[in-house]
Amino acid sequence: MKTLDQVSIGDIVKVVKIHGTSLIKRRIMDMGITKNTTIEIIKFAPLGDPIEMKVRGYGLSIRKNDAKNIEIA
Repeated sequence: MKTLDQVSIGDIVKVVKIHGTSLIKRRIMDMGITKNTTIEIIKFAPLGDPIEMKVRGYGLSIRKNDAKNIEIA
């Protein structure tokens, strides 16, 4: 299982499943990250956290702690 916190800059991935409590899942889905969503990794902050990505045509930054809950292919 590969998760979103294991990606590299320039990767384009697809969301397979969102793990975690219902509160975490809801927060992630409210950001537009749902099953089968395509995500392009733009860059990492200087210390590696958060991750900047492009989701559904807009820029989004997400913490690595939350990215560990997003299974990708």
